[in-house]
Amino acid sequence: MADRRDDSMRPSSMRPDPFDPSQHDGGRIRYHHAPGEARDPMPDFAAWRDGDLPGEDGAATRRATRFSLPRVSMRWIMRGLGAAVILLVLAIIWLAITAPLSQSLKPPTPPSITLTASDGTPIARRGAIIAQPVDAAKLPAHVREAFMAIEDRRFYSHWGIDPRGIARAAWANFGSGGVRQGGSTITQQLAKNAFLDSDRTAARKIREVFIAFWLEAWLSKDEILSRYLSNVYFGDNVYGLRAASNHYFGREPEKMNIGQAAMLAGLVKAPSRLAPTSNLKGARDRQKVVVAAMVDAGFLTKSEAADVQPQRVKARRAQQLPTGTYFADWVLPDARDQAGEVQTEATVRTTLDRDLQRNAERVIRQAGLRQAQAALVAMKRNGEVVAMVGGRDYKKSPFNRATQARRQPGSTFKLFVYLAALRAGMSPDTIVDDSPVEIAGWKPKNDDGRYLGDITLQRAFQRSSNVVAARLTQEVGVRNVIRAARDLGITTPIANEATIGLGTSEVSLLELTAAFAGVSEGRYPVQPHGLRNVADKSWYQALTDGQRTMPRRIHDDMLTLLAASVRGTGRAAALSVDAYGKTGTSQSGRDAWFIGFAGDLVVGVWVGNDDNTPNPGLHGGGIPAQIWRNFMVSALDLAPVVKAPVVEDVDPDAGLTSTFENEIAPIAGQIEGLGMDLQIGPDGSVSIARPEPPPPPRRREEREPVFEDDPGGFY
Repeated sequence: MADRRDDSMRPSSMRPDPFDPSQHDGGRIRYHHAPGEARDPMPDFAAWRDGDLPGEDGAATRRATRFSLPRVSMRWIMRGLGAAVILLVLAIIWLAITAPLSQSLKPPTPPSITLTASDGTPIARRGAIIAQPVDAAKLPAHVREAFMAIEDRRFYSHWGIDPRGIARAAWANFGSGGVRQGGSTITQQLAKNAFLDSDRTAARKIREVFIAFWLEAWLSKDEILSRYLSNVYFGDNVYGLRAASNHYFGREPEKMNIGQAAMLAGLVKAPSRLAPTSNLKGARDRQKVVVAAMVDAGFLTKSEAADVQPQRVKARRAQQLPTGTYFADWVLPDARDQAGEVQTEATVRTTLDRDLQRNAERVIRQAGLRQAQAALVAMKRNGEVVAMVGGRDYKKSPFNRATQARRQPGSTFKLFVYLAALRAGMSPDTIVDDSPVEIAGWKPKNDDGRYLGDITLQRAFQRSSNVVAARLTQEVGVRNVIRAARDLGITTPIANEATIGLGTSEVSLLELTAAFAGVSEGRYPVQPHGLRNVADKSWYQALTDGQRTMPRRIHDDMLTLLAASVRGTGRAAALSVDAYGKTGTSQSGRDAWFIGFAGDLVVGVWVGNDDNTPNPGLHGGGIPAQIWRNFMVSALDLAPVVKAPVVEDVDPDAGLTSTFENEIAPIAGQIEGLGMDLQIGPDGSVSIARPEPPPPPRRREEREPVFEDDPGGFY
């Protein structure tokens, strides 16, 4: 018997390693021998590898190899499982960040905000129509089943995706040669609506599947269905089942019948195209498809389906609110800030007075503006805007000329010049020089070419003297005039030059009206606002933007000046009650203003062209003053003024000079009639004067009237 040992009995250091090239040579395995041990013949390596070695040596080698391979495989399996766990944790973290469950409760569109007037009447709506979410568990069975029959019949049995539905849709699409059906479940549709966009990419679809599993793992079936029905789009800018049932049928979803539920379920496929308000036939045809699907799914019997009648939408649709108006566009940013983050429709009450708004629109419409534009702002003394017209037609031009336009204010800017003069110690009785002046090469002129010499400050303001305004600006200082404007709330840039006294720096109608409100209130600055509940200011704003009270003397003197102006250049704005205001006209009639106050209202009016072209004959004492008067008469419920009070001087902006008579005829004067003129003297004597022939009438075509209600072209 040969002296040889079984390899399994050899020490590990002596056993051959078939995978070590250093232990075999030419296909022969090198065996390690103890010192003095006989060397065995080298077996064939290929035979050893294939397990063909004879005797116990080959069997032992094969057993060692077979036991080592499972240990290697198990190690890799455990590594794979560990990696899978790590990926799962990362996926959960990613989903928790990118797809929080709370997101599925939010509507897929920005929240809707409804603006109401001061009396609570809705005036405008911005955003989608959204109502309170629905609870699927509280809905009638036929409402849930209508959506399941057409969208996801196995909703309550799958885990977020439906392989059978995917296979059915794939087969239908393959047979039709295009995409005709979708295999998405209700859970997948919720995932897409709440978290994803509508891109048809593989990456988006994979994310959709992941989020669907995520929703199924954390929400119940009824919760998923509730969130889906509360967010899905039903056409007509309506989102959610509750809003849709009220919008189309005027009832809550808990009270819908089978036909109504089927019609709404059918809209999901193509809501914009199938909305019953615009395509009733298409909606009814789709309703039949849904009812048939309910029968096929076993939700309805054939007899029940036969009893379902074609549905009708409400005969009279709910009142459609405009999405925008001049006032709504202006107040909307503050309304969104006040509403904060909302998930359903929010209602914000504004300061708008519907009656005053209609009045403002009417007087602008009846002003006979022809090609010109107009704007009007009405506010209370504390800055609450109660009416706003930013142009003649919002649909044609939503540009708000009351808030967005910046135009030269003309003589209305003299309000700040005279305020600075009163602050410097002057009074309405202070004598000023109404004569030509030159300031650093600039020679301001009175538009009527008349210079009265020494006159009172009140008289200068009444006739809107340009040279007096220029002298006052030079005397009190440009900086003090700018300071007066800033104190009253003017925020637009003002040039640091003497010409600002004549209104060369541009302002908006809204802020200029607010400045007059500050004078009316006796506290400044007045912040114009359109919301009932003005947000509280921060402590810093309270310290830097607090209102200040105008000294009593200065306030009374400003009222005296503004009242005199209404008897002068603004006589067309005279009312049967005390009225205060100022006219303004920029060069060549490009802009015409009248801003004033009476009662508890402060109103500003602007008229001009959008392209800033001249308007021959346009001035602040004409059309703007008439618009202001017509608005005030209606707003304050006043008796119309038959004739304006006495005025000696006229609006230099208009370039006119004339004298108006007293309302009561004088005893002494001239009486015309009976073909003769009778002169009655102060002593009662009567004399006959030969009348001079009247001048030939001016031809109509020689005049250039601009406005329909301005037959003379100047007033």
